[in-house]
Amino acid sequence: MLVALGFVAKHGRWALVLGLLGGLVLPELAQALKPWLAELVLLLLFLTGLRVGHRDALLGLKGVRRTLAVVLSYQLVLPLLALAGFWLFGLAGSPYAIAFTLMLAAPSVTGSPNISILLGHAPEPAFRLLILGTALLPLTVIPVFWFSPELGDLNAALLASGKLLLSIWAAIGLAFLTRHIALSELEGERRAALDGVMSIALAVIVIGLMSALGPAIKATPLEVGKWLALVLLVNFGLQASAYLLLGPNMAEEEVVPFSIVAGNRNVALFFVALPVTQSPEFLIFLGCYQIPMYLTVILMRPLFGRPSTEC
Repeated sequence: MLVALGFVAKHGRWALVLGLLGGLVLPELAQALKPWLAELVLLLLFLTGLRVGHRDALLGLKGVRRTLAVVLSYQLVLPLLALAGFWLFGLAGSPYAIAFTLMLAAPSVTGSPNISILLGHAPEPAFRLLILGTALLPLTVIPVFWFSPELGDLNAALLASGKLLLSIWAAIGLAFLTRHIALSELEGERRAALDGVMSIALAVIVIGLMSALGPAIKATPLEVGKWLALVLLVNFGLQASAYLLLGPNMAEEEVVPFSIVAGNRNVALFFVALPVTQSPEFLIFLGCYQIPMYLTVILMRPLFGRPSTEC
């Protein structure tokens, strides 16, 4: 079993591609998984906490100042700049403005440490960005919602972010406790096997997240095509820009994980709290958004490369 899971870990990026394809060609399975997405995401976060461990997480606190600067740049500065640009061109109330502003205001996706692992980089910097970004979300969303009433009810967004924060801390706390008691040493085959389990979990999650996209492709293919082109441009553009800008100013082991988070945000957080996210356009956006997220491990590899040492 350990060998098989290690094989999955070694080829984990292709497991994500299979997940994307499964979400498109297996709509019944996607619909069946959809109600369980929250639980699956928390399971993935538990596995990530198990992989990182409390010791490495505490060691990562030495970089908290840089992490804080990145969080504020990503979740506050970028969405406010986007809002200014949309307002300038008279697009502030458009579905595109709403979708991409919410994306930029969101914290890291819970799978960002796993994506970092699949690209051959350490998960700890992305893990720190996930935790701190989620913790600060109730504060960073206030100015964004203040300047853009079209986004919806601020109280609903704060409630959703608070629930997310509590859920994340519960999953991480349980993971750290489990690692301390049962897996104090996680090396070699055991670590590779855990990476394989996380790859499988990511693939299953993406099938559920794609539940709205398959029917939309059949009903409105041109609309899906427009959204997909924009999402690919924004996601990969943000990752590449962050990589080029952060490279000279960040520690080498932080650049790629931080760049991954630049384009891959937990926009689904707002899906459960804001009525504006129930529109057909937003549902198409959310489905399209999974494609560059899960193709990051393949398409961004030539730019991100591999580190000089193994994670």
